[in-house]
Amino acid sequence: MCGIIGYVGNDHALPIVATGLKNLEYRGYDSVGIALNENGIDVFKKSGEIDDLDVPETHPSNCGIGHTRWSTHGKPTDVNAHPHTDEDGEVAVVHNGIIDNYEALRAELDSHTFTSETDTEVVPHLVEEYLADDHDLRSAVEATIARLDGSFAIAVTASGHDGFVVARRDSPLVVGHGDDGAFVASDVTAFLEHTRDVSYLEDGDVAHLTTDGVSVFHDGEGTDRAVQTVEWEAEAAEKGGYDHYMLKEIHEQPQALRQTLSGRLDTVTGDVDLELDLPEQYLSSLQEIQIVACGTSNHAGRYAARLFEQFADVRTTVETASEYEFSGGRDPWRTLVVAVTQSGETADTLSAMRRAASAGARTLAITNMVGSTAARDADHVVYIRAGPEIGVAATKTFAAQVATLTMVSVYLGRQRGTLSGDRASSLLSNLRELPGAVQQVLDDEERTRDVAAEFVDSDAFFFIGRKLGWPVSLEGALKLKEISYIHAEGFAAGELKHGTLALVTDQTPVVAVLTDGAAPRKSLNNVKEVESRDAPVVGVSSLDDTTKYLDVEFTVPELGVLEPLVANVYLQLFAYHIADELGRPIDKPRNLAKSVTVE
Repeated sequence: MCGIIGYVGNDHALPIVATGLKNLEYRGYDSVGIALNENGIDVFKKSGEIDDLDVPETHPSNCGIGHTRWSTHGKPTDVNAHPHTDEDGEVAVVHNGIIDNYEALRAELDSHTFTSETDTEVVPHLVEEYLADDHDLRSAVEATIARLDGSFAIAVTASGHDGFVVARRDSPLVVGHGDDGAFVASDVTAFLEHTRDVSYLEDGDVAHLTTDGVSVFHDGEGTDRAVQTVEWEAEAAEKGGYDHYMLKEIHEQPQALRQTLSGRLDTVTGDVDLELDLPEQYLSSLQEIQIVACGTSNHAGRYAARLFEQFADVRTTVETASEYEFSGGRDPWRTLVVAVTQSGETADTLSAMRRAASAGARTLAITNMVGSTAARDADHVVYIRAGPEIGVAATKTFAAQVATLTMVSVYLGRQRGTLSGDRASSLLSNLRELPGAVQQVLDDEERTRDVAAEFVDSDAFFFIGRKLGWPVSLEGALKLKEISYIHAEGFAAGELKHGTLALVTDQTPVVAVLTDGAAPRKSLNNVKEVESRDAPVVGVSSLDDTTKYLDVEFTVPELGVLEPLVANVYLQLFAYHIADELGRPIDKPRNLAKSVTVE
């Protein structure tokens, strides 16, 4: 959940690390800090954001590490901010993850003085002890992490030692190889303006970054990690003239979808090319698909589950990854577990996928991040290719996930012989038209803004939909609550009368998804129920006779089972403009971070 950046090279480290932290704020923004190593360790840290950090205009150090924090252990205070140091300030550490046995380690280190509430602070004290026993910095870090239980990505620098050492277990770290130095970060967005040549560290890796380059070790032995080139440019991670990353990314959806679909559709034959090669015998014997995911990815999975059952004729369940326990019966190899994770580093989803793999199931990762842990750990991977997403509230990646999973459903149906070529061709033609349909919704943004202003003072919102409209109602409610802080609830429309109707008043607008794939005629009955309680109704519809039932109607182009996905773009804009009217920090909603790398 936190962001790490480090640099060592020929240039001054301070501006590089500070800019990297600014680029990583979507990973956490409770507190921030920098440690610079130049004839001793200088630490600058405090609660708040990088713009609040008081640092010198210049500093001679060419080696620095930084951290932007999403608080777990200890409140977001100055003293709890990273980097943490030993008593003498000779060792500085930044850390992402959770150290489960930190209390036991603190008890062992009873001769040391601790100043923070964090689990991280045990690390510099352990490193200090090993350095005192004549370890070099790398071996001191290796000895330290051998004593840590839990998950971590850490960077350690020490006075009198060249560069810094990093290590990872379950939390991501990527190394950047530049002409004038070496970088490390939780995400390539931190240093993309300096280099696009990267290596992804694997679990158990320890790397020493110095002015001479990068050395990677695993189990104490030197190893190589392949250098890859990030395809998107640094400008893709900038706001590009928009007020917020979220709004930019909402408007990037047509292009993101084109990238997702590019080169993958054959509308003539009804086939897709996902570079996915599941064995024919396996597919013919497949009995169940289990989708595991969290948050927005979970909603994308719920959308996909209906398509898998409809087109591939395979029983499909969706589990919240944090609650998942594998249940594959006597033949676990006949179960395909699909892990959906934008970052490829979502801790609960990775854990669920590993449990399934250990039970004997085949795993497939649907992710945006090349080189991510999910991509490496899964038996198979399909990339959504949406480009970088900085806003905490996921938008374009939801659309790209659903589009990708739709293609997977076509692949499975065609391979299993349950989806005809004509039907597949029709579906793929709709997919090809999807970017244009989304653009039509974006062209209606001014009206969406006006409607948002009309309802901005409401007490709460209820989002309803059936079938494919249900996960979209869940996603619409999630977007509104996470960036506006207004209570919003999404649920299957038929559940309205099973309790929630007691909360419906003239101050609780109901937003209804009334499109193809969402059983709109049945949902109209629920619309009538809330109207009789004086609740205003906002409908997103592809029907031609719903106006008389709605206070506000947004029209969705006809696109078959993809219509609810197009409707979702209206809900994104609606949430954004309500939050903007309220002056919320849209890209940095309180208590939230982009990548959830702890369970």
